[in-house]
Formats: sequence, structure tokens, C-alpha cells
Amino acid sequence: MRHVTEFPRRVRETADMGIVMPDGCRLSARVWMPEDAETRPVPAILEFLPYRKRDGTIERDQFTHPWFAGHGYACLRVDMRGSGDSEGLMFDEYTQQELDDACAVIEWAAAQPWCNGRAGMMGISWGGFNSLQVAAMQPPALKAIITICSTVDRYADDIHYKGGCLLGENFGWATQMLAYSSRPPDPELVGHNKWLDMWSERLERMPWLWSPWLEHQHRDQYWKYGSVCEHYGAIKAATLSIGGWHDGYRNTISHLVENVSAPVKGIVGSWNHKYPHYAGPKPTIGFLQEAKRWWDKWLKDEDTGVESDPAYRVWLMDSLKPKRWFEERPGRWVAEQEWPSPDIMQCRFALEKDRLLDGEGSNPEWSVTVDSPMDCGLMSGEYFPFAFSDELPDEQSADDERSACFDAEPSNDTLDIVGAPQVTLKLACDKPNGQIAVRLCDLRPDGTSALITHGVLNLTHRDSHEFPQALVPGEVFEVTLALDQIAYRLPQGHRLRVAVSTAYWPYIWPSPARAALTISGGALDLPVRPMAEGDEWQFEEPEAAPAWRIEELRPSRYSRTGSTDSQTGEAVVLIEADSGENRDLEHGLISGSWTREEWRIHPEYPLSARVTIDWEKTGGREGAMWRTRITARMHCDATHFHSSASLKCDLNGADYFRREFTDSVERKLV
Repeated sequence: MRHVTEFPRRVRETADMGIVMPDGCRLSARVWMPEDAETRPVPAILEFLPYRKRDGTIERDQFTHPWFAGHGYACLRVDMRGSGDSEGLMFDEYTQQELDDACAVIEWAAAQPWCNGRAGMMGISWGGFNSLQVAAMQPPALKAIITICSTVDRYADDIHYKGGCLLGENFGWATQMLAYSSRPPDPELVGHNKWLDMWSERLERMPWLWSPWLEHQHRDQYWKYGSVCEHYGAIKAATLSIGGWHDGYRNTISHLVENVSAPVKGIVGSWNHKYPHYAGPKPTIGFLQEAKRWWDKWLKDEDTGVESDPAYRVWLMDSLKPKRWFEERPGRWVAEQEWPSPDIMQCRFALEKDRLLDGEGSNPEWSVTVDSPMDCGLMSGEYFPFAFSDELPDEQSADDERSACFDAEPSNDTLDIVGAPQVTLKLACDKPNGQIAVRLCDLRPDGTSALITHGVLNLTHRDSHEFPQALVPGEVFEVTLALDQIAYRLPQGHRLRVAVSTAYWPYIWPSPARAALTISGGALDLPVRPMAEGDEWQFEEPEAAPAWRIEELRPSRYSRTGSTDSQTGEAVVLIEADSGENRDLEHGLISGSWTREEWRIHPEYPLSARVTIDWEKTGGREGAMWRTRITARMHCDATHFHSSASLKCDLNGADYFRREFTDSVERKLV
């Protein structure tokens, strides 16, 4: 990544620009804009987050917003109500208050003398979500958005539930938000007489978000709200959607390109949950230049040609021997002028006993029973690979051994798989509840099994996520499961494997009772594209503004280990992620963070599942040094999920605040 120091326009930065909401709540914005913006007005670009501009997203903000400002934009990085240096309180994700505030910020910015009256909105993850949601509200000044690593469906394809299964990461995210939201504002910005009052009010009133997320176990109105798939037509702003094949939100790009009628384009790289000018695995792209083309067209009416770009540009990944991290993922850029593409053919394979047969199959009388140990899934990797280390899916053979596997003959041709493979299964279950994980794997000539893509399904949700129904033990039924979108080259001589398991820990939480499935039929529909000869598109090399200047006080480190407890027989996954501690060399604020996760389950007992997560956040400045510590736990029994969390805050080395959260929520076919 090339760091640029000279821009077409000189940039002025404001560390704390106050924006007052209609109810009087003051939001704090860090703003970059050209020095001459009041005489040569520019469009505004909003990034609206709860992650703290002062010390949370500062590294990536520093890469990005000064660069845009230097090319003729006013960039507003705004702390949401109740976070960072903004007043007020935050009670959940994507509330109406949050979206109303974002619309008010856009209206305010558009009316300023330095703005030309047009605005864009952008963000990754939370900021990608609310960019879509705000676009659906159609604030008049909002003409374009860039949404990265986001979702269109808050229930079916988010961090909480997937395929009607409770994601393990739902608990992880609730714990992380408790750690994030319990931090104080910076006294230097909000005032030395005010910051403790703001912090105390947050601590007293902040929610344990695990509770509302578990109270809504089906796709009810709680999840429909903010899911733009409910009304794609409401999005009128030009939409650029970006994601990565190693991110949990890889399906969104295809869904938006297929369904949004406003100008829309999609880009998917090999990346994890990061902005694509510094994400991994490489190759990265010149995201800032690509974004500038988008903004210049829709916010400045410049002819950049983006409206003629292919609808869907994706990195077609080569087969590699699997491991927990790749610095680079070889492949090529392929481009579809329209999406869905008329050039992609559906190739059908029939499931028979332990075979995957090209075509419809010939043996109608067969069955296979699968009853996976509860520790199947340990090779899955993180739902959201975020660190540049050890978070990708590992070699799959250990999980394959715990699954029912259907293997094809070595491929006679190289297959470019682009799209969402579908697996149809004819099943019977011996319990009223059950779940499946379906993995599509690449059996390589070196003997390794590499994950191509996968999907999970709570079988009580086989007909509806909104109105699930218990299974009738022994009754045969059919399900069709769309696996996650992918672009993957299966070389000639490699074999496809469909692996079906009844557990996938810790990716999903287990059903209350161990269930056996009998599979007696099925098919794989594989989307195959004409083979790409080479790159069909080229992006510029990445640029960025100068990096965040810090003094490192503690280095970062990451480790993930798997083991078996010799006394209990439990499978244990231990994750230790230390983000280090730094002092900002511009304003002096100290910030640090570390977390430890321990996931346990006995291979024979689903009700043994439990997890403990510790978070510590540190920060402040002389005379106002603080530390927050979270310890949270989750376990279950046959009828309920149970959680607890303790919050302890120190100020200048002394106890300042303590609070306990506990809750139990009835299981509802989950």
C-alpha cells in the first residue's frame, strides 16, 4: 500500500465538530475537508459508527478519510449517540433513533456552506449495515453509498442466526459490544467536568444485548426491521457493494446486485473482514481510487465510467493446500456484465450412498445415517476472520471423518465455480429437533480436503424461519439448502466432496438433544462458469493517506489452539487475541485491548456446550486512566439458554463501577 502525502487540495481536520440532533443531543464528528471548501463546496461523505473515532477506528480512518478529503470531499466520521465522544445512550443495533440521527447528520451536512448539497454514506460491517438502512429511508441529499461486509437480512445472514441456527458468534458479539460500550469519552474533547457523568450514565443504563437477541429466535419483526431485503425497491441511492470470500457476509454483494433497481455494482475479493485496500489475504485493490470513481460520478456528475463497469467483479480463487492463514490467495479477477449471469450453467450431481455422481443418478434404494460427535466443526475457522492470523478454515479431514461424505470421481475438466451451490437432501430425523451443516470440499491430489463453501440449517426451519415446526421423528422430508456464495477454481483431477454433519461447533450452538439423520436421496447443483483464461478486470494498486502515528506500549499477538481436556474429555478451543496498547502521538490518548475465549463441548453431550469470554479495555490520559474488564459466560440445558456477565471498571487504579448481568431465555426450537 502506497502512502500518499500530497493531494490535489490541502486538507483541514477538525477533531471535534459538534452536530446537534433535533432533540438537543450533541454528536461528535471528526471531520476532514479541503481548506477552501467554503469557497469551492464539496460533497459530504458520512461514516456513522459506535466504535469510537478517537481511538477505535482511528487507524483505518487515518488511511481513508484524509485521502478522500484531499480529492475534494468533506468526510465526517461521526460517533453514534451513546458512543465515543457523543452524548446520549445506545440501546441496540440499528434502532430507529440511530437511523434518524444519521438522516439528521446528512441533512445538516448538506446545508453547510462547505457542502454542495450532496452526500454519500459508507462503512464496513455496522457502517455498511446502516448505510443500506439509511439509503432505504431516502434522505433527499443522499445520492450514493458504499457498503462493505454488510448484510441484507439481519436474521438469515447476520452475526446472530444463520439458517435458523444460533451462531456461537452471537454470544461473542454481545460480549464484545459490552466491552466496547463500557468505555468513557475523552475528557479533552467532552470536558473534564463532564466526562465522568457521561461515563456513569452509560454504565448504569447500558444493555446486555444477549438478552434481546436470544428473545427473538425466529425471523420476526425485530429482525425484519433493518433488513433491506424486505424492500429492496426503497434503495434509490447508487450502491457499490464490496465483500470478501473469507468474510461472514459474502452473500450480500450478489443479493444487492441482483435485486436493487438503482445503479448497483458488486466487488468480492479474497479478503477477510477489512477494508479492501489493506485486507488479507492479498491481493488488495486500490479501494480509495475505486470509491473515488463512484463518488465522483454520483456526487459530482463527473464522467468516470462506473455505470458501465461489469455488474459483478469477483476474485476467482485457486485451489491451495488449506491452512489457518494465507498471506496471499492466488487467482484471477473475473467480471460478469450482468448478474445473475446467463453464462453460468447449473451442473447437477446426484448423491448416492458415499458417491457424488455426475447427472441424476441411477440407484433409488439407498440410505446413510449420520450422527456426528458434538465436536465436529472444529476445522471451520472463525465466522468473521478479522486478525491477519490463524482464523481461516483448516484442513477438513477431521470434520469429514465425523460427517456423511459423498465423493465425486476426479474431474475431467477444470471447473470455475461462481455462485451459490445448492444441496437438496431427502432426510428423516429421529428427534423433534435437528440441524445440519453441509460443506462442499475440494479433495486435492495431495490428500488434503479444502473447504470451498458451506451452509447450515436448523431443520425445524425447513419451511420457514418465521414459523418453524418441530420434526416428526422418522418422517421423511426434503430440504434445499443454498450454500454461501463463492468463486473457486477446481482443477482437473481434483474431486468434489459433499460432507453432511449434524453438528458444527463452535460455529453453531447444538440442538438440545443429539439427533441422528438418515439421508436417502439428494443432489448438488453446482454453478459453473466458462473457464477464465486470465484477469478479466484490473484494479489500481492500493493507496492510502499517511499511517496513524503511535508509540507502541505493548505489542499485539494472537493464538488459537485446539485440545482435549484429559480429565473431562471435552474438546477445547482457546483463542487469545491481544491488540496491544498504544499512545497516540498527535493527541496523547492511550488505548489498549485484549480478549480470551474458551469454547468447550463434550463429543457425546450437546448440553455440555459452554463458553467463557474475557475482555479488557484500557485507556485514557494522565489523571484519567481507566480500565474495564468483562467476564461473560453462556451455557444451556434442554429448555433454556443461560448467560451471565460481570463488568468491572477502574479509574486511576481504584474501583469505580461494578455491575452484574444474568438472564435465562427459553429455547424455541433452537
